[in-house]
Amino acid sequence: MHIPISCEFFPPKSDEGAAKLRAIHLRLAETLKPEYFSVTYGAGGSTQERTFTTVREIQMASSVPAAPHLSCIGSTRAGIADILDQYRALDIRRIVALRGDLPSGMRDPGDFRYANELVAFIREHAGDWFHIEVAAYPEFHPQAPNATADLEHFKRKVDAGANGAITQYFYSIEAYSRFVDDCERLQIDIPIVPGLMPISNYTQLARFSDACGADLPRWLRKRLEAFGDDMDSLRAFGHDVVVELTADLISAGAPGLHFYTMNQADSIIALCRDAGAQPSHNG
Repeated sequence: MHIPISCEFFPPKSDEGAAKLRAIHLRLAETLKPEYFSVTYGAGGSTQERTFTTVREIQMASSVPAAPHLSCIGSTRAGIADILDQYRALDIRRIVALRGDLPSGMRDPGDFRYANELVAFIREHAGDWFHIEVAAYPEFHPQAPNATADLEHFKRKVDAGANGAITQYFYSIEAYSRFVDDCERLQIDIPIVPGLMPISNYTQLARFSDACGADLPRWLRKRLEAFGDDMDSLRAFGHDVVVELTADLISAGAPGLHFYTMNQADSIIALCRDAGAQPSHNG
């Protein structure tokens, strides 16, 4: 089935990493024809310069447009305005607007406390120039006091001017379906695109999941733990799990698929192939 695909990268830390990422994004562009490539942004903008360099490289070298992440915590209105102007000068048309995390040791949250304030400022500063994506949490944000408060916060981001949302990764389609149903009840009508994380390293995945509040179901943890050091078998099993999830999301009518690539190409291409996810060819 034809479905819009997007892929997420993190800024490489070295020239060698940049060369590797260049080969990866060019290959994914040719094979999957994604709608866009997003590029992450470190806590408090700690990778801001590398993010900008990576975004500029993708925007100039690839047939796929770049979509920088922009986190606002610890930032000033003037600083965010300057970044937006730089991206506009590169003809960037999509932003992933996030609150972000304060780096350890930083006390001042800056001019923005929440992502909805950043979305409102982007609209105030740049009008409708940018298509704004925001984050969604089917299993709820780890700092949310309860499910209702989390949904209300998500609605504030939408009301501030978000065009679409990308979810935190999950391995329970029921969590995603329930979240979409809850949003419909609140008259939230933007596309909510599921985020998908390949499974290739259990220790790393468990650490990520515990840090960001994504749920690793007990049955999945136990199956992955059982592989021990047999990484080939773990990856084969993990591939099958995510293929089944991806195929189920397509069947359920998900508006797109967003892959957390971890700066890899092979696993994403194989997932799309085996789940029957044919890209919707862009422009």
